[in-house]
Amino acid sequence: MSATTFVTGNYLNTGSEYDWVAAMNDRVAVADFLRRAVLPACCLLVVAYFVFRAISGPSGLLAWQGFKVERVAAEREAAAVRAEKAALAREIALLDPQHVDPDYADELVRRNLGVVRPDEVIVPLDPPGPESR
Repeated sequence: MSATTFVTGNYLNTGSEYDWVAAMNDRVAVADFLRRAVLPACCLLVVAYFVFRAISGPSGLLAWQGFKVERVAAEREAAAVRAEKAALAREIALLDPQHVDPDYADELVRRNLGVVRPDEVIVPLDPPGPESR
């Protein structure tokens, strides 16, 4: 070896064009490897991320079971609200100023105002206690 010869990579660099071409071939081989391996690997990682999120994300397949439970609870609540709405609609119909139900009006007045007729007798009932058994 002469004083101007040195080693770069696997090639003996003597300054000739052949050694330079060989080094460039190494760079091209590395770039080719990166193009052929790294880009598909990155694409696979992106696809794997989306598959993971589709299965276990906040709106993924595993979350559907929770959505089903919430839906059943919401449907039960909606049915209860519909029943309450129907009861209120019946009560509103009974209080219609055009066609007031006299029995219902009498019941409301007695319940809310505590009005008693003079010919009525009030008999207070104590709730049963432990000593009355």
